[in-house]
Amino acid sequence: MSPPSSLEELIESLRCLPGVGPKSAQRMAYHLLQHDHAGASRLANALSRSVESLRHCEKCNSFTEEETCRLCRSERRDSAQLCIVEMPQDLLMMEQAQCYQGLYFVLMGRLSPLDGIGPREIRLDRLLRRVKDGNVREVILATNFTVEGEATAHYIGELLRDSGLKVSRIARGVPVGGELEHVDSGTLAQALFERREV
Repeated sequence: MSPPSSLEELIESLRCLPGVGPKSAQRMAYHLLQHDHAGASRLANALSRSVESLRHCEKCNSFTEEETCRLCRSERRDSAQLCIVEMPQDLLMMEQAQCYQGLYFVLMGRLSPLDGIGPREIRLDRLLRRVKDGNVREVILATNFTVEGEATAHYIGELLRDSGLKVSRIARGVPVGGELEHVDSGTLAQALFERREV
C-alpha cells in the first residue's frame, strides 16, 4: 500500500533541504503529522510568508522584506569598506564576530563551472555596479577557502585589479576547506584582521 499523495508530496518536498535524504524526509513528515500539528502549521505559514515577502536587498543582495536592508541603511556602517561573502549565513557569522563595521555584498553562491554557476548566476554585474558607486575604497574578499571560493575570490580580484580600489582577501585563519558558517568568532576575527591585498 502506498501512502496518500499529499504525504508523498510532503516527503518529497522535505528532500529539497540540504542533507535530507528519503528516510530523513519520511521521519520528519511523520513526526510533524503525528506529534506536532501546530509545528507543521507554523512551518507551513512561515515558509509561505517568507517566500511571499522576502526579496534581495538592492545594495547588498542579501534577504530583506524592504527594498534596502537594515545593515545597508545604517549610518553607523563604514561605506568605504565592502566585504564580499558567498551566502547570507556568512554575513551573519561576520556580524557575530563583531570585528567588521563596513558594508557587505552577498553573492548567493560561488563560481562553479562544473555545476553551471558562472559570473551571471552569482550576480557579479550587480557587484560591479555596487563597487563603482563612488563610496567604496576597499573591497574585502571573504569567500570560503574551498576550491570554488578561492576561484571566486581570484576572479573578483582580477575584475577589480585596475579599479583603483584596495582589494584584500581575509587571511587563512579560517581552515582550508572550511566554510565561514562553521568557524568560531575568534578565528574569523583573526582572519579579517590579517587580510592581505590581492
